[in-house]
Amino acid sequence: MLQSELKLRRDKIRALMAQQGIDAALIACNVNLIYTYGSVVSGYLYLPLHEPARLFVKRPNNLAGEFVMPIRKPEQLPDLLKECGLPLPARLMLEGDELPFREYNRLAACFPDAEVLPDGTELIRRARSVKTEFELELLRRSGAAHARAYARIPSVYQLGMTDRQFSIEIERLMRLEGCLGIFRVFGRSMEIFMGSVLAGDNAAAPSPYDFALGGEGLDPSLPGGANGTLLQAGQSVMVDLGGNFFGYMCDMSRVYSLGRLPQQAYDAHQVCLEAQEAVAAMAKPGVACEDLYNKAIEVVTKAGFADRFMGVGQKAKFVGHGIGLEINEAPVLAPRIRQELEPGMVFALEPKIVLPEVGPVGIENSWAVKADGVEKLTQAPEEIVEL
Repeated sequence: MLQSELKLRRDKIRALMAQQGIDAALIACNVNLIYTYGSVVSGYLYLPLHEPARLFVKRPNNLAGEFVMPIRKPEQLPDLLKECGLPLPARLMLEGDELPFREYNRLAACFPDAEVLPDGTELIRRARSVKTEFELELLRRSGAAHARAYARIPSVYQLGMTDRQFSIEIERLMRLEGCLGIFRVFGRSMEIFMGSVLAGDNAAAPSPYDFALGGEGLDPSLPGGANGTLLQAGQSVMVDLGGNFFGYMCDMSRVYSLGRLPQQAYDAHQVCLEAQEAVAAMAKPGVACEDLYNKAIEVVTKAGFADRFMGVGQKAKFVGHGIGLEINEAPVLAPRIRQELEPGMVFALEPKIVLPEVGPVGIENSWAVKADGVEKLTQAPEEIVEL
């Protein structure tokens, strides 16, 4: 990755640090290392406010450079910083919402004279929520690869498949397009394996995860997504696989049908498309996330589908979420979220409706916020496709 790009990202973090009087950040978590260094390493990136960043690395052992130093344990950090001619920080920021308790305390103990602040997770996520032009281009490329894989979905369907078998074939299409296969999520209680394929009434099954739609899953150890449902005539199937290409997550859902569906399904799907268009037309810098959520609710309620919107017995309390290096970033389009959109933010918008004895309908696309509106990153046909 270009060093100028990495410096731009680190300077975004530094600007937020300066506002809070923070002297330095010590970064140890994978996603934040990707953001600030360009790769996962076992080690620490030390980010001073006014000096070049230093990488202290345990593994791999083949990294070299002017600002790269080997390290065995974090207790070496103060002496290594002194060797670099850097003063020890008076106020040090750690990733308080991500580091395990024991590791956080160990790192904090390395700097006994510093005021250690746990605000690193929130601050770095804020910096990451506004993408650089380089990141936006990676997301555009991800969206294109995602769409190419989805275009081939009808070709892998076979009569008599279960949702699990169908999902496996679609996952293969994604991998052939370059999908990395790992889907990073924020939060200790969030897990995901490539995404979900939801058919029929399984789409209404509640899940412990904060997804738009749940699914029973194949085992209680991963209760979400496909559950082995036999794909049958009259069912809808929603494919919602995340597109992790180049380390950045695009999100896209499309709906397929086994034969002709009841007319209500096509009507509900059209309502979701109208909700998407209404929100996209309204979305621009300065608009609050809550107002976008309310616009979607307004469209769906007027059409008479509010009781089936974003789930049935257990409903998702959002209609969109930020995406990037993780699948659940800021901003979140939800009630009481007054955060305003900014140019460079990227979010997935996913109005969805679940119909009894039919299944899920709706749409999900990824959108980048521009100076005067939004850009759709996932370009693929949006009608229900009959298999």
